[in-house]
Amino acid sequence: MIPRFGPTPRRDIAYSHRMGAYAILPRQGQLLLTHQEEPEPELQLPGGGIDPGESPLQALHREVFEETGWIIGAPRRLGAFRRFVYMPEYDLWAEKLCLIYVAQPVRPHGPPAEAGHTAIWASPDFAAEALGNSGDRHFVRTYLTDL
Repeated sequence: MIPRFGPTPRRDIAYSHRMGAYAILPRQGQLLLTHQEEPEPELQLPGGGIDPGESPLQALHREVFEETGWIIGAPRRLGAFRRFVYMPEYDLWAEKLCLIYVAQPVRPHGPPAEAGHTAIWASPDFAAEALGNSGDRHFVRTYLTDL
């Protein structure tokens, strides 16, 4: 069973399914994260929605690059979780299936290409407390436990 994090789904809402790929990116004792300004400022694991015709790994590489400017390598899936959220940027209520990977940040290629994103290096302990959703925090804590 895939665990659920966050609020209980509401019975009065028809949720759209939205699948995404996200990465824990360790390097030299720090994690590469992204700070997203809109719709609310939030610290996040880099990643995002999987586009039609795209595999989860293709989406992971694309999204990490867009949000951080970094090229990644050696992705390994850690697990998945679900959460039910309103996505104001799409005016959409979504049941998100979040696939979580750990990968190596190989090299920076420039600043984030996606507007409103800033690449941030943070300690894993800080990330485990400050990430914007409880599923991301759970997987960072799980990753730290497995080290």
